[in-house]
Amino acid sequence: QVQLVESGGELVQTGGSLRLSCAASGRTFTSYAVGWFRQAPGKEREFVAGITYNSGVRNYADSAKGRFTISRVNSQNTVYLQMNSLKPEDTAVYYCAAVYSLQTTLPELHEYRYWGQGTQVTVSS
Repeated sequence: QVQLVESGGELVQTGGSLRLSCAASGRTFTSYAVGWFRQAPGKEREFVAGITYNSGVRNYADSAKGRFTISRVNSQNTVYLQMNSLKPEDTAVYYCAAVYSLQTTLPELHEYRYWGQGTQVTVSS
């Protein structure tokens, strides 16, 4: 098993920044693709950003492009999501997810096997 724990979510004003962390334990993290997802009340869970095992491919939802940056430090078993220029529409519970994959393309949402508990991000207007 792989255990994932998110942290860094909090209340922030519009235009502010947050850095979310996803810390993994239980297995070697090097060979896992990782994604960030979010879910607002009454909404479906949606993709935010993803990164392949070697950081060769990074992808972002249109709503995140130019504002969010995903990165990873495999030696620390940690993936980060830097969020800048936050908007009220970014308010949601943010989850990280992982799946063993050496592919150069990112998995689909349903393919992620391991999920964290989520961290709340609230952006006030």
